[in-house]
Amino acid sequence: MKLAIGISGASGVELGIKFVEYLPSYVEPFVVVSNSAKIVQKFERANVKIFSNSQIEASISSGSFGVDATAIIPCSMNTLAKIAYGISDNLVTRVAAVALKEQKRLLLAPREMPLSAIALENMQKLASLGVVISPPIVGYYANIKTLEDMERFIIGKWYDSLGIEHNLFERWK
Repeated sequence: MKLAIGISGASGVELGIKFVEYLPSYVEPFVVVSNSAKIVQKFERANVKIFSNSQIEASISSGSFGVDATAIIPCSMNTLAKIAYGISDNLVTRVAAVALKEQKRLLLAPREMPLSAIALENMQKLASLGVVISPPIVGYYANIKTLEDMERFIIGKWYDSLGIEHNLFERWK
């Protein structure tokens, strides 16, 4: 499975990094990082392909490359608004535009709160197009005791939305 992953904004970048770190080996990740999320240099996995947000010509910007799904974690309100209005002026927004036009799974993890009416309107517009709007929200039924448990739960829920098998949390019985 080819998975494009965008990391935008600064708050929540660690969740984006852990999302990539926990991926099973059958998933081939292609990571794009916005300028405000440059701490992605912490990646040490050899099989992670990292692109600059300015590399608009990168392989993942073409529908013919065959990305199976796209996740933007975290997704800034700026990035979300650009996607909602078809603005693809960088690689993160271009990859999302390709996911929409190719009707592939697209997951956005907005990271701001409280949410403005404008942000909610943009999320509703995207949800009506089939985009999975999935902010990092904890499920308290998951017996979470640590910050790592919480992160694993949230990432596991994102994997569920993208059809990625995992054992990051104990399922409801």
